[in-house]
Amino acid sequence: MKYALDPTPFHSTHSVLEFPKLAAELGYDHIQLTPHADIIPFFTHPKADDALVAKLAAECKGAGVGIASVLPVLRWSSPDENLRQAAVRYWKRAIQIAVDLGVNQMNTEFSGRPERAEESEAAFYRSMEELVPIIEREGINVAIDPHPDDFVEEGLAAWRVIRGVNSPNLSFVYVASHSFHMKDQPLEIMQAVGERLRVVHVADTMNHHASHGLRYITNPPGNPVRVHQHLKVGDGDVNWDEFFSGLVANGFADREESVMVSSVFAENENAIEVSKFQLEQMRSRVAAAQAARV
Repeated sequence: MKYALDPTPFHSTHSVLEFPKLAAELGYDHIQLTPHADIIPFFTHPKADDALVAKLAAECKGAGVGIASVLPVLRWSSPDENLRQAAVRYWKRAIQIAVDLGVNQMNTEFSGRPERAEESEAAFYRSMEELVPIIEREGINVAIDPHPDDFVEEGLAAWRVIRGVNSPNLSFVYVASHSFHMKDQPLEIMQAVGERLRVVHVADTMNHHASHGLRYITNPPGNPVRVHQHLKVGDGDVNWDEFFSGLVANGFADREESVMVSSVFAENENAIEVSKFQLEQMRSRVAAAQAARV
């Protein structure tokens, strides 16, 4: 299993070419390449040319840090056909960037709209018809996260959509900080997904259903909003003993291709300390769960 740093908290303090060295200094041997203005921005065409991609690969080699996953967020499930077609074009370039970096794992979101769920699902499968042959040809695995405010937010429902593509090169991302939006219990999702669980994001969050649904209040009541956080482990309501024991039972922690990412976005002012804390928590909790299972 690979332990990876999501460098998002450092976007304003470090260039993309500095991320590998930074990760090594923090104790990580991998990074997850998330949306960044110089590489693959949110929703728009990738901005890296071959020269920048080569420089990033060289920086990774020099730091002894790998790229565990490339994470684009592009509107490939948009019910707007022009945006969907554009996203497919952007995805082709993003795949090529991953290939050129020597990365065979990508992860992403469905990127549709909940108020147009049926149209978004149709758009997703339409995009898959064009992209899956490329994904399979390049030997890429693409894991998908049912993100809050997407056309599919529930864990098992998302797994059914992924499974329906009928490709072994598509898999599931479990983002711990989305747990209270996924409806289904974490262990139920992990068991259903099985070996197609390829990426997990480790970050805590509060249970917005708690206190009779009044932990968070929006006005006027009934606003169609989603709320969650990406806090460090222990600052929210995620049951971490259950989470890590579930990963061990799933076999995730024993698979070479698995990627576990520190995904804390709420404490940029303490990003160095939090990143080190997260790595210690991930390693120690995986070891404890493995010892308990023996």
